[in-house]
Amino acid sequence: MNTNHNSDNKDHVSRRAFMRRSALGAAGVIAGVGLSSSAFGAPPKKASKPKAKPKPKPAAPKKTAAQKAAEQKAADQKTAKLKAVRDDAAKAKAKKKGKIKSVIQVFLWGGMSHNDAWDPKPGTGYDYLGQFDKVIDTNMKGIQLNALFPHLAKQADKYSLIRSMTHGINGHETAAYLMQTGHKPGGRLAYPSVGAIFTYFKRKQYKGLLPPYVVMLRAAGRFSEEGFLGPAYKPFATGGDPNASRFEVQGIVNRGINDARQKARRELVDKINLMGYGLADVPEMAAAEAAKKKAYGLILGRGKEVFNLANEPTELRDRYGRNTFGQECLAARRMVQAGVPYITISFPGGWDTHGNHFATMKRQCPWLDQGLATLLADLKEKGLLDSTLVWCTGEFGRTPKVAWEPPWNGGRHHYGAVFTALVAGGGFKGGRIVGSSDAKGEKVKDRPVYPADLLGSFYLLAGIDANAKLPHPLGFDAHVLDTEKEGMRSTGLLEEIM
Repeated sequence: MNTNHNSDNKDHVSRRAFMRRSALGAAGVIAGVGLSSSAFGAPPKKASKPKAKPKPKPAAPKKTAAQKAAEQKAADQKTAKLKAVRDDAAKAKAKKKGKIKSVIQVFLWGGMSHNDAWDPKPGTGYDYLGQFDKVIDTNMKGIQLNALFPHLAKQADKYSLIRSMTHGINGHETAAYLMQTGHKPGGRLAYPSVGAIFTYFKRKQYKGLLPPYVVMLRAAGRFSEEGFLGPAYKPFATGGDPNASRFEVQGIVNRGINDARQKARRELVDKINLMGYGLADVPEMAAAEAAKKKAYGLILGRGKEVFNLANEPTELRDRYGRNTFGQECLAARRMVQAGVPYITISFPGGWDTHGNHFATMKRQCPWLDQGLATLLADLKEKGLLDSTLVWCTGEFGRTPKVAWEPPWNGGRHHYGAVFTALVAGGGFKGGRIVGSSDAKGEKVKDRPVYPADLLGSFYLLAGIDANAKLPHPLGFDAHVLDTEKEGMRSTGLLEEIM
């Protein structure tokens, strides 16, 4: 075999050189294609085209003022038709019911939180619930309350909750005026409260010894309850404390003066009042003598006994709660039995919880819960609930979102956009819910109820004409409630619970 290793032979390539050249060639190919799989036979992928951005939807054309006005007019017409249907239904139902004889108003002045009481919103988080994240079922299916109200939960069949009360006012004085008169604040007339209205229209029927309009323990002082009707329709404030050993009612049960001493004083006055004997036939003197007898009957007779809670069984007093509010509720029931047309309990303590909210609720809700629940049960047991209206609310609610920031550190503020009212007896059904608020209790979701709707329903069930004219000292045209033409907002009477 010829093995020529001559280096000048250009056609000859050694095995080592061949391997080196092959390796360099392959490396070049790989480097050239960037390690692409196509260099080893896989077909190259086609570059995908970038997706086109979706074209933005054209903005809806802005509504003209004329279009907005037309929509508002259509909405107002729909509301007016629905209101007319509700009003007609309420009037038809009211004809089949007895008339309200007495009213007990539990006024939660300052405004109690609806979220933390009778319109709970479980699952909305700590910013809305704070410490009160537990709810309880009531004895009516589908109705829940905050866990702070176990006693009322057992009496839900006796009351209805209006969870869509609204007026949008966040000031104490103006909201209280609207809630207790049904009239818009700021007008030229100072209208009388619902209590004064009841007193005026029941003046011929009521002949009792006690004043016809009583407030315990003192008026809230947000406005003049008698309005332009004058001092004859001003509520009588009891003062005192019904939870004390002796309920010292202002002007009736005086501290340090027993009945024997009071009687001796009366006899002494009669002995020295010679003019009274000589003018006994004069009409003015006869009227004064009648007033004196009535006053003494109130101080020394049956009138005084109404406020003597010691006449009640100890067990019943304990059921109401041995605290001021609980015993106020018991005293209110005794006044109902005496025929007093209108009784207001101005809750002792108040609910204006900008700060210290949760501590205040923990302290006061148990009092409200026990006292109000026992009042409803007691009225029912004694056959008085059907003829006695009980209603409980404040001038507004509290902000659904808790103010955790300083200086409030866990407070709730004034909130008139939506809140809750409780109504019982007097022709209203129990175990019902009217309206609703949204998921966080921030606005009305369904069936707004305005103050005029609430008070108008009371007047209807009491046989009081809401359109009746009131006597104004200067002759101004004034009625129990305004009409829509005069600016009153209304979506209809509460026929759902009549």
